[in-house]
Amino acid sequence: MIKYSEIRKRLEFEQKKELDDQLAGFTHYLHSPHEYSRDDYYKPLEEQLNGSKLNKVEETALKLPLKWDVPFPPPEDPKFTFIDLFAGIGGIRLAYQLEGGKCVFSSEYNKFAKVTYEANFGEIPFGDITKIDEKFIPNHDILLGGFPCQPFSIAGVSKKNSLGRNHGFLDETQGTLFFDIARILKEKRPKAFMLENVKNLRSHDKGNTYRVIHNTLEELGYNLHVDVLDGKHFVPQHRERIIIVGFDKNVFNGEEKFDFPELPEANRTIEEILEPEVAPKYTLTDNLWKYLQDYAAKHKAKGNGFGYGLVDFDGISRTMSARYYKDGAEILIPRGPGLTPRRLTPRESARLQGFPDEFVINKVSDTQAYRQFGNSVVMPLMNAVAKEVVKTLYTHE
Repeated sequence: MIKYSEIRKRLEFEQKKELDDQLAGFTHYLHSPHEYSRDDYYKPLEEQLNGSKLNKVEETALKLPLKWDVPFPPPEDPKFTFIDLFAGIGGIRLAYQLEGGKCVFSSEYNKFAKVTYEANFGEIPFGDITKIDEKFIPNHDILLGGFPCQPFSIAGVSKKNSLGRNHGFLDETQGTLFFDIARILKEKRPKAFMLENVKNLRSHDKGNTYRVIHNTLEELGYNLHVDVLDGKHFVPQHRERIIIVGFDKNVFNGEEKFDFPELPEANRTIEEILEPEVAPKYTLTDNLWKYLQDYAAKHKAKGNGFGYGLVDFDGISRTMSARYYKDGAEILIPRGPGLTPRRLTPRESARLQGFPDEFVINKVSDTQAYRQFGNSVVMPLMNAVAKEVVKTLYTHE
C-alpha cells in the first residue's frame, strides 16, 4: 500500500501549474482506477509528460491500494456518486461525502481554492468548466453546483453598477456559467441535482434571471423544489441562500417524496467559535479603525445603513463576504473598552461556515483563506439538505 502523500510529493503538484488539468486527471484516476478506463484520465497525463517524468511511484499508484492520508478520504463503500461543480474549497462536497457519497468529478477555476481542495480531499479539481466537454464527465447520481453568485448578489450588483459593468446573465465571465450546468444535466441526466446561490437570485432583474433558470431546468425534465434557508440555524452567522433541488421526471415521475429539512433552533453564538489566543496581527490598526468609524458616521448622517459590524458575543454575525480580507468590517470582534477590535482568524472563519477543525486551511495565505470561506457555504446546512436528497433517492429505490 502506498500513501497519497508520497505520490503528491513525487509529482510536486504546486510546481506544475501548466499541467493543472493533467494532474487533475491523475488524481481523479487515483480515486477511481477501477471505474474509469486508463484512456479517460491517465493517458492524457502520460502524453503531456511525454513519458519522461513518470516513474515507479506513479505506476505503482495505479496498481496498488492507496492509503488516503488526507482529512476527508473517499468512502470505501460509497452509496451514491456525485460531481462537484464550481467546487470552491469543497464545502458542498464534504456535505454529501458525509452521507456516503463518492465524488467522481470536480471542477474549480480559482487556483488557490484548488490548493485547499487538494489538501483536504486528495484531488485536484479540473479547471474552467466552459472548456470541458460534457461527454468527458463521468455518469453520476447527483450533480452539485454552487455556481458564482457575484453577478446576482446585492453587493456584486451594486459594485458592478458603480463601475458601469454588466451583471446577471450579461456578465459574460460569470453570469452565463449556469448554462454549463444545464448542458451537463442534458448530457448526463443525473437522478437529482442541488444548486446553491444567493437569496437575491430570485429578485435579480425583476425576477427575470430566476425565471430563466427555473424554466431551463424544468424544460430539461426536472421537477423542482426551491427554498431560501438561513445558515444561522447551524452556525452563528446570518447567511440566507437559495437552494434549488431537482429530480429527474423520467425516474421519479414528478412524485418524489422530498421536503427541505426542518431546521434546528437558531441558538448558536459567536463566542462558541472564538479561539482562546489570537495573534496581534489580526487586530485592526488605529488608522483602519478610525477610517471605519468615520465611514460609518458619514453614511449614518446620510441615512444609510453602511458601516462596520461589532459582534455581540452572545449573538450571531452578519454574512461573511469574500471581501472580508480587506478590512473585516462586517464582522469585528470587540477586545474591550478603549481597545481596537480585531478580525476573525482564518480558523474562526472556517468555524463560522461550519467546517470541522481538521479541515486544512494553512496551505494558502490568510488573504486567500478569507476569500475562500467568504465564498463558501455553511457546510452543516448543506449537509442537512444532503440528508433529505439522499433519503429521497433511497426511498425511490
